[in-house]
Amino acid sequence: MSGEPPASSDVAHRAEPSGQAEGLLPHLRYLLRSLRPRQWTKNFIVFLALIFSINQEWELSDPSSWGPMLGRSALVFLLFCLISSADYLVNDVADRENDRHHPRKRLRPIAAGLLSPRAALFWALALALVSLGGGFAMEWRVGAVLSGYAVLMLSYTFFLKHIVLLDMMTIGAGFVLRAMTGALAIDVPISPWLYIVTALGALFLIIHKRRAELTTLDASAAEHRPILDEYSTPMLDQMASLVTASTLISYGLYTFTAENLPENNAMMLTIPFVLYGLLRYLYLVHQRNEGGSPEEILLRDRPLMIDIFLWLATAATVLVVYGD
Repeated sequence: MSGEPPASSDVAHRAEPSGQAEGLLPHLRYLLRSLRPRQWTKNFIVFLALIFSINQEWELSDPSSWGPMLGRSALVFLLFCLISSADYLVNDVADRENDRHHPRKRLRPIAAGLLSPRAALFWALALALVSLGGGFAMEWRVGAVLSGYAVLMLSYTFFLKHIVLLDMMTIGAGFVLRAMTGALAIDVPISPWLYIVTALGALFLIIHKRRAELTTLDASAAEHRPILDEYSTPMLDQMASLVTASTLISYGLYTFTAENLPENNAMMLTIPFVLYGLLRYLYLVHQRNEGGSPEEILLRDRPLMIDIFLWLATAATVLVVYGD
């Protein structure tokens, strides 16, 4: 049996059911897969503002002081899950031919012919309307940023992903908008350093994802994602070195200079966890040839999960003990 991916017509022929209608449950199952729930982990960034506002706004003994903030953050998380899934549906429709050249993405319901483009676009519109409506109902600035995110991601799908470097920077900007929306939802200021760290951290993941695509797909990489013709593994490795160092330095400066953090610089205790997380991810990329799906690494790699938990626990403890 050949290792070559089947031709797109073969995939569609094998994947399409014998009848046009399979029923509601199979349709919903394929829809859920297309919403990419594993990638909703990216949206947890909206909780950063909540975590780093502990010493400013919270009275831990009084749930009425932090309960509403937690509820608003959770709602923003849900709204971003909806709008990002709407974007995934549109993206999968636009990329369905290229996805059929990818060993894993060819199995996505839209690329495989299990969910029709028309149905996917209908659900994308419905999810977007619910998300944007909920955002504007909560706070007009939240709705505005969600709208900006939707426009940015549509621009990426149809235009920006074909421009070298901007394709990665656009995705990084999407992560910054998540962090910004989380702060707007609970009406707290957030240090500019945290936006910088968020952007650099996102670029760190994106660069290694591009690298994994190049090394995994090899000669067929450009058939799946044409912009990969503009990159090379040595170039991406140099970019990764620059961004990795910049991320660590920026986070270190954040722990020392942010106005909302304890004046005794106790937040520097979290730096080792950030360093370990970066190094662990580099190990997984270079030694285990992972990195193509950051969301799966975060959900599957136990040392990395423990490290993230310890970082959160240490940051929260510092803010509670040394906060104003």
